[in-house]
Formats: sequence, C-alpha cells, structure tokens
Amino acid sequence: MPASFDIERELIAQGLWPIAGVDEVGRGPLAGPVCVAAVILDRDNLPQGLDDSKKLTARRRAALAEEIYASALAISVVMAPAAEVDALNIRGATLAAMARAAAALNLRPAFALIDGRDAPPLVCPARAVINGDALSMSIAAASIVAKVARDRLMTRLDRLYPVYGFAGHAGYGTPAHLAALRQHGPCPEHRRSFAPVRALVAG
Repeated sequence: MPASFDIERELIAQGLWPIAGVDEVGRGPLAGPVCVAAVILDRDNLPQGLDDSKKLTARRRAALAEEIYASALAISVVMAPAAEVDALNIRGATLAAMARAAAALNLRPAFALIDGRDAPPLVCPARAVINGDALSMSIAAASIVAKVARDRLMTRLDRLYPVYGFAGHAGYGTPAHLAALRQHGPCPEHRRSFAPVRALVAG
C-alpha cells in the first residue's frame, strides 16, 4: 500500500502547516555522498503512488520525481560528501545534511517529518518516523527526490572515475566494486572511514 497523508492531516488539524518531509539516501555505500531531500507537498495537489523509493522501479521513481517537482510547494536537495562522512561519521553527516536541507527550503516549514529514529535540530519542530518513507507521503516524496538525485550524480561520477562502475552499483560494496577498489585503490569519492576502504588505505 502506498504512503498516505494521514500523519500530515493530523498535524494540520493541530494548526501545523507547512509540513516538510525529510529523507536521506546513501548511508551504506562505500563511495559518493549521502543525499538528503526535504519536500513540502501541496496538500491540495498530491501526487499519487508515492512510496518508499526502494520499492519503486527506476523508471517509476523518475516519473514521480517529475510530478513532485511540478506540484510541490518547496524542494531542497543537499549532499554530504565523502569527506564530511569521514569527518563526522555517517550518522553525524546525515543529521547535519538533514538540518541543511530543511533550512534550504524556500518556504519555512512549521513542522518536519524525518525518516528514521533521529530528528536533528532543525529550523522547526520535528518528529522522527520509523519506516516513514512507507507511511508519510511527504517523507516518501523526499526519498524519491533524494534517490533520483543521488543516482544521477553517481552516473556523472562514473564518467569521471569509470574504473569503479559507479553507474551500475551507485557506490555500494558489490563484488565488482570491491575488485575495482583492490585493483585501483580508492578515488576522492570513496569513504575512507568505511572498513573495506580503510583496509585498503591502511594496507
């Protein structure tokens, strides 16, 4: 079942509007940034079929991203690069990027719904929602925007660093990616604090 607008409607009934959904993509890869999106949907013009981006095909994600950009009241996309991940750790970099994404919206939210267990200090009150990208349309929209943006960036990085195959695995630790790492060593987009990369650098 696709995500619903029920959580948002409960908050609207309490006088809270606009509401931003915030989600990240890319915590697990060995390379590339963490990408965070914040989205304020138009409550009178909600795209249909919004869901956790991981449940959708690439084609469906791209189509929904276009609908979100066409109809949403505000969207921001923020990247936390590999160097920030290494400096702050993955959790710290993700939360910092979430704060930047909420602050970058051109419409200040009255409340934010954050996917996951942590709600960082934002420009507004916020609530963490476990599995929020499957429950809240606002969070689902953010997950789709973030996923599409990060995948497109990894395709561009693939042209810069073709030996790693970033376009195919988006930086995740696939056997082919690990083999390329062993053969060529890490590039500037690799997270040196992550164990498989750290082992190569140390060795």
